Amino acid sequence: MPIEDRENASLITHALAKDTLSRLRDVETEQVSFRKGLVKLGRICGYEIIDGRMETEYVEIETPLEPTMGERVRGLDDVVIINVLRAATPFVEGLLKAFPRARQGVISASRDEEAGRDGDGSFPITVDYVKLPEITEDDTVIVADPMLATGSTMCTVLEHVTENSVEPENLIVLSAVSAPDGLLRVGRDVPEADLLTVSIDDKLDDDGFIVPGLGDAGDRAFRTT
Repeated sequence: MPIEDRENASLITHALAKDTLSRLRDVETEQVSFRKGLVKLGRICGYEIIDGRMETEYVEIETPLEPTMGERVRGLDDVVIINVLRAATPFVEGLLKAFPRARQGVISASRDEEAGRDGDGSFPITVDYVKLPEITEDDTVIVADPMLATGSTMCTVLEHVTENSVEPENLIVLSAVSAPDGLLRVGRDVPEADLLTVSIDDKLDDDGFIVPGLGDAGDRAFRTT
């Protein structure tokens, strides 16, 4: 199965997803290849979401020779992708190759690393910009962020996504790598979310970074270090 259910999340196990993630982890992967890798991984994840989380319906079609029955994916016009700036931008670019007609939202949210972690292990989160489309009960909403570490950023983002909207048909939190702590927190605080990731990594270090992880995805994609 390309998507396997685990205790706290579902795991995308497609061979190309694992291959691409391994290349992203490599410290020798430079900026352009890293950014293109995130695009590729987003596209693969999008196809796996279609295969594993969306239904098909039978339709009558007319071939050049005779009528026949075919299958089409239901709901491709009812997809909302939320881009958690900035690291998710190339990741979302890949998702849009799978969902070219998706409506898009943007949330700029970042954790205050200088403030340090609170007693519960979370970070204070600053939200600078929110622009979301209308969400309906027929929608599949995909909130994309390559890194799910403590869950602080994602929980804050999900508050904005859900506070003024109806419950969508599917609410998917998509990441490339996730820490157990973050999965537990998001699962506890937003139980209606379907947590989907390519890897569940070992742990968080003392600074709240995923280990082994892949470094700072935003810095590596945009060459800001």
